[in-house]
Amino acid sequence: MPALQVALFGAQAEQLHEPWRELFSSAPFSFREGLTHRERTELAYRRLRLVNKAVPDAQALVADAASLTALHEWAGVADAGMATIASIHYNLFLGSLLDHDHAERDLTPYFRMERLGTFLCTEQAHGNDAAQMETTATFDRATGGFVLDTPSDGARKFMPNTSSVGGAKDALVAARLIIDGEDKGVFLFLTPLSDPDGRHLPGVEVRDLPETGSAPVDHCVTAFHDVPLPFSALLQGEHGRLRPDGGFASSLGNSRKRFLRSIGRVTMGKLCMSAYSLGVTRHAVGIAVRHAHNRHTSGMTKGQRVPLMSYRSHHTPLLDALATTYAATLLHRSVVRQWSRSTEADREDCERLIAVAKGWITWRARDVMTECRERCGAQGLALANGIAGQLAANEGTITAEGDNLVIWTKAAGEMLLGGLTPKPASETPPEDRSLREPQHLQDLLADVERIWHERARTRLRTRRARSSPLERWNATVTPALKLVDAHAHRLASEALLSASAQATSAHARQLLTDLHGLFALRGVAAHSGDLLAQGRLTADQVLDLPGVIESVIADLEPHAGEMAEAFSAPQGLLDGHPILHADGSDSATPA
Repeated sequence: MPALQVALFGAQAEQLHEPWRELFSSAPFSFREGLTHRERTELAYRRLRLVNKAVPDAQALVADAASLTALHEWAGVADAGMATIASIHYNLFLGSLLDHDHAERDLTPYFRMERLGTFLCTEQAHGNDAAQMETTATFDRATGGFVLDTPSDGARKFMPNTSSVGGAKDALVAARLIIDGEDKGVFLFLTPLSDPDGRHLPGVEVRDLPETGSAPVDHCVTAFHDVPLPFSALLQGEHGRLRPDGGFASSLGNSRKRFLRSIGRVTMGKLCMSAYSLGVTRHAVGIAVRHAHNRHTSGMTKGQRVPLMSYRSHHTPLLDALATTYAATLLHRSVVRQWSRSTEADREDCERLIAVAKGWITWRARDVMTECRERCGAQGLALANGIAGQLAANEGTITAEGDNLVIWTKAAGEMLLGGLTPKPASETPPEDRSLREPQHLQDLLADVERIWHERARTRLRTRRARSSPLERWNATVTPALKLVDAHAHRLASEALLSASAQATSAHARQLLTDLHGLFALRGVAAHSGDLLAQGRLTADQVLDLPGVIESVIADLEPHAGEMAEAFSAPQGLLDGHPILHADGSDSATPA
């Protein structure tokens, strides 16, 4: 395997990634033109069952973060809707079942997809404050089971895939456990939604939502009207156990902690959403770079024709896209490894890291794919060319499993209150260091992080007369969010530099080092004023920054195609993009 592919996909690429790359190259996953929204949704479910047939052990897939995120990296490229419902079934539904007591449950129908699973947490009136949800599951002493109910319109479960499309479905419903009038907090309840023919069961009310501009999924609002559930419906664990006689015990005295433990699979979901974004971003960059080499335009002399890639104005944004995408991929690899090794002692720190990475990766994916779409011109707008539709679908990852701005705001508060200790400044004077020195660039990015940390902490500590807690936080949040962004950028840059050091060939090592240089220099240039003011850059270095960036771009440009090829896009999908069939003419070969 080429060294750049090893750097991107790791030593287990053949086991983790190649099966999905091969599957999604096959004919059933080729793009279908002219389908309605419902037809695309039905196709997504049929494709999901093909995916499930290719899974040798669903339980092992769900239990292993590297395996599950690998599936997401490739699924989104083939079918955004299929990737979405796969994430719901495997991660949120099966993952939650397996994370709770399940020894006496028969999960075979879900492993075989005889019944599909979905996950109902968010309510129409409770999104980012889901802990305040209203849905109730009341313990019924007469039957020994529960009664599931939606007490208001605002309590209807919002956007889950609960329609009759896709066949028989069950759901994990987040609801408040009520015992003798006492609220014990939010837990999950396994709830049948439909019969084997997909018809909704009595008491289950489902209404289709308007079509979104994102992935083709059967989004609905769902309400429950005094639906009886057996005692076994409650998902139990150390965070909460209920005896048949109504006795309740929990290792967590705080109902909010019980809620977070119940929906703990959302953390893994953040990794899955990041992985999805990475896959579609790499694919978009690969298409745009190929197009830039294939498409010819007028040169600088009469009669001359040159590839678009020849022009600095065209290849600079694509090289920036390559650098960002490599950094994002390698950051994700690092975060997945840390999550897989995490223990209860460092779980909170790791969960914050996952949230920071999810926000940064999915937002950068939007930026990169937008640039790739533009560099492909009008052809980039065609759904068949593999960018525009994926760009729209990526919006879902920005909101799913925790809205980016909300989870970053939470991370920012934690980082200011002891969750981050900034690195100290280097003792080497900046005039003695080079802007092409990788470690100097890393030190400068750490300086940026420290500057925003100090700025935000100062604002948080400043007490203004008669200021409320909200007013103090509002005065703090802007630099605090800058801190989160700087932290993510430094970690991504660090992951890219680490990969260069471990590269298996000198050529790959140099390319990765140059990609790191471009990525890090962009971060330094964006904050050069602060770095100059703090004495971390000299005036001459600030003036030199544009020239140094230009020199790195010149070094990287001849290798853009090679770096894009390392993304290993499924050939079957590439063959279906009309934009890549052109031989330099102004029109693409019809699909």
